[in-house]
Amino acid sequence: MIANRKVTYWMLVLTLLLSVMVPTGVFAATGDIKEINIDGANTTVELGVGKTKQLKVNASLEGGGTKDVTTTVSWSTSDASIVKVSGGLITALKSGTATVTAEYNNPTTEVGSVSTITIKVTDTYTALTLDYKLDGKYSLDSSAADLTVAAKAKVDNTSIEPKDVTADAEWTSSNTGVLTIEKGQITLNGSGEATITAKYAGLTASFKAKVTSPYSGLKLYRTVGSTDTEIQEKEDLELIMADKEVTLRAKTVLASNSSTTNDVSDKATWASSDNGVATVEDGTVKIVSTGKVTITATYLGEQAKVDIYVRAPYEAILLTPTGDQMMFIDETLAVSAGVRVKANETQDISQDAEWTSSNKLIATVDDKGVISAKAAGTTTIKASYQGISKSFKLTVYPSITKLEVEKDQLDIYLGGSASLPKVTGTKLDGETIDLSNEITWTSSQENIAVVEDGKIVTKDLDDTIVSAEVTLTGKLSDAGTGLTPNANFPIRGTTVDIKVNVKEKVLTLLTSEDSMSIVIGTENALPQITAVFENGVEQTNLTGVEWTVTGSNAVLKTTADGKKLKGLSKGSATLKGTYENKTVSLSVTIEPKITKIVVEPQSIELNLKKSKAIKVTGYYTDGKKVTLSSKMGWVSSDESVATVSSTSVKAVAEGSATLTGSYQGQTVTVKVNVVPKLTKLEVSEKKLQLAPGASKTLVLTATYDTGKVATVTGSATWSSSKTNVAKVSAGKIEAVAKGSASIKAKYGGKTVTVSVSVK
Repeated sequence: MIANRKVTYWMLVLTLLLSVMVPTGVFAATGDIKEINIDGANTTVELGVGKTKQLKVNASLEGGGTKDVTTTVSWSTSDASIVKVSGGLITALKSGTATVTAEYNNPTTEVGSVSTITIKVTDTYTALTLDYKLDGKYSLDSSAADLTVAAKAKVDNTSIEPKDVTADAEWTSSNTGVLTIEKGQITLNGSGEATITAKYAGLTASFKAKVTSPYSGLKLYRTVGSTDTEIQEKEDLELIMADKEVTLRAKTVLASNSSTTNDVSDKATWASSDNGVATVEDGTVKIVSTGKVTITATYLGEQAKVDIYVRAPYEAILLTPTGDQMMFIDETLAVSAGVRVKANETQDISQDAEWTSSNKLIATVDDKGVISAKAAGTTTIKASYQGISKSFKLTVYPSITKLEVEKDQLDIYLGGSASLPKVTGTKLDGETIDLSNEITWTSSQENIAVVEDGKIVTKDLDDTIVSAEVTLTGKLSDAGTGLTPNANFPIRGTTVDIKVNVKEKVLTLLTSEDSMSIVIGTENALPQITAVFENGVEQTNLTGVEWTVTGSNAVLKTTADGKKLKGLSKGSATLKGTYENKTVSLSVTIEPKITKIVVEPQSIELNLKKSKAIKVTGYYTDGKKVTLSSKMGWVSSDESVATVSSTSVKAVAEGSATLTGSYQGQTVTVKVNVVPKLTKLEVSEKKLQLAPGASKTLVLTATYDTGKVATVTGSATWSSSKTNVAKVSAGKIEAVAKGSASIKAKYGGKTVTVSVSVK
């Protein structure tokens, strides 16, 4: 006992010494972990933002084998804003790259191991959207701040804000004459429409932009010194060679305020019709030689022009106002006359010229050029000076107390035109005279309708509307500041208005039904009409449809619920509906009440591609019958199985369908079963030899025209010619006694025979 205790003691001492002198790891036991590895370690895994992936870690064990330590190791990420990791489950938070580390430390053996994997997080875009201003409706004077478009790509993660890809997207315009776009910045080039498209990462987004002009016109002014004088419509400029240069200014007129102008001379495009007579640059006209030249200024689709006559000195008298004139009795008009004496200088010869009137009964003119209107009629006023002269036609009208327009409302279809209604003036005696040619017209919406060459001409409508009202305002032509009106009859400031309703043309009228069948004595609602306009807009529930019916078999009645169509006697009629510029017609059948409808057959079985007629008979209250087959308006519940046209049903594919038809509110149905056609019936054996008591089961196979092959053993009808020799049931033949028998199988109208010999 004592000896054993000593041995035990020394063994404990030796063990203690070894534990102090030798590291613990040296004594790693079998099954301890040597190292760990993440599946796919030292590779790069790509994940979309918002996606997750479970990583797995296996440990290599001492002595061999592996162990899953996914939940045992410590996990960390190099960038928690990009990738989150918990228990090996990584979650992609935003685009970027991060390293995920798994670390294992064995507290017993002090053995540690680390494994890493790279996670690359990418954005996945699901949609591209465009943010633009002014609803895509721009004006040529829109500010640069309003002409920006932002492209944003939606990331496949609801927690991530869409990415602004404006600078990286590919931008295009469908009409560069209207606008161009680069990196989301629009440059306007002219009026019209263009589709702006952005493409990024395989995604596309677009919108239609409409560019309009804020200007109703462009006017020309002549600059002398610091004064700009407007050049009136149809006014000519008379120049002499000594003028050398003339300064013209181009000014836009705002559509919203005709009295507001903006000088665009340096922005306009200037052109001369004949550079041999005069050239023009930025509004500066340089005289080259005598002759006639037209100077044109163009700016953002607007244009203004003036004819310039270049003459030798003293070859022309310049009159103000220019052109033919009109006056009323007892009005006066001071006309000034001048001749060019040197460049940019006109000498007033109003008091030196000789003034004459060709008919002094109509108007007189004094020696200073002041015209006095005396009576209604026409005369020629002429100014002569040193062998040159200038004249114009003067029309004098009687005193007018009132201006009236013949028609103050007009309807015009878009793209069309209409003559201006006559404008008359009421004389002192109550009679009227035509003043149409003396009226100047302006439009409240020049982009929709204007007056050109004595006609009302339509321009355009917004794509979303089918009509717009434009006011045309007419007033007497203004002779300028030299005119003194008759104070007793102040008609000059009077205006007349015409309300013009500009409408899109109706392209076609669609009805809710193509024909009608009504019963004698009943009142029927009229069909619903849909108008499709030429700009694609559709309108239903139309008001203003004019209905007519032909013949005496039916009549239109006005009821509290609107117009109704009532059948009077058996026969037919035509119902017509007219709306705007289109008319639609429907045939109407009027007949007695049907009390019963009989359909034959009520169920149909068809092979593929086969057809069968449906007979429908209707019975009136008096017992008479009528064929309704083609009037039932048949509808198939499944046109992929069977279709129906008029009176015939056609098999399309295997299956079942229900045909539904109705007449006078009565509905009938027909069941249709489409089956393939049996083309061949085969049995597995045609001859058998059996011993008494033996049996044999045959297999019966059916082949159809669709190529389908089916085993129909159990569905066939089996029979034996001699049941005392052999009997059969569901394809199983049992030998009874010696002899011969014929076994037959019938299926789908076909028969096969098997010869059986029992020995």
